[in-house]
Amino acid sequence: MNRQELCRRFAALTTAHLADACLRARVPVRCAPSRLHAVVPGGRLAGRVCPTRHAGSVDVFLEALEGAAPGDVLVVDNGGRLDEACVGDLVVLEARNAGLDGIVIWGLHRDTADVRAVGLPVFSLGSLPAGPQRLDGRSQDALESATVGEWPVGREDVVLGDDDGVLFVPAARADELFTLAETIRDTERRQAERIRAGVSLRSQVQFDAYLARRDRTPSLSFRDHLRAVGGAVEE
Repeated sequence: MNRQELCRRFAALTTAHLADACLRARVPVRCAPSRLHAVVPGGRLAGRVCPTRHAGSVDVFLEALEGAAPGDVLVVDNGGRLDEACVGDLVVLEARNAGLDGIVIWGLHRDTADVRAVGLPVFSLGSLPAGPQRLDGRSQDALESATVGEWPVGREDVVLGDDDGVLFVPAARADELFTLAETIRDTERRQAERIRAGVSLRSQVQFDAYLARRDRTPSLSFRDHLRAVGGAVEE
């Protein structure tokens, strides 16, 4: 899926739709921890991962931008540290001017007012005035992969972010997952319209039938029932 198609399709979806699609497709649901959120509420991003591992200096970000393509998302691995901010307004401005779609930081940012003024979507664990006071040795593969929470990610992944958080999916399966997510979205929209029209969700998903079947077969899960009747409350 190319950059334009990715952005166009994600504009009509949420990370929640895609997380459900991952479950349905039996793809690991690689969500960043819930503490990682948009610096500006409503921020959205979608693009190929451009990974970086921070060691105390911004040079790794500048080098990553040298090899980045328009539409990529800079994914910064600072080990989830909360004692230093590793990205400030100049890096965000540089990323915007390089054509990137946003920045995801497994760590903290600073210069919040200026970052907001730049307008590039940035997701981080929060802000702190102090920058790094260290300069560690840089790993040879600092531009090959990053870790966000428990998940290793790289250039073979796509990152998606919105008000629900950040999700990583394999680029090779993006089209399949987006198609599933669109089906889930459409089903949920129809269900919502019917609820507004006075048809309860319980009746739509035949909840009484589920309870009766569960009495006969205690191992029956609600998810199995939903798949049988075509509901999309959960996956």
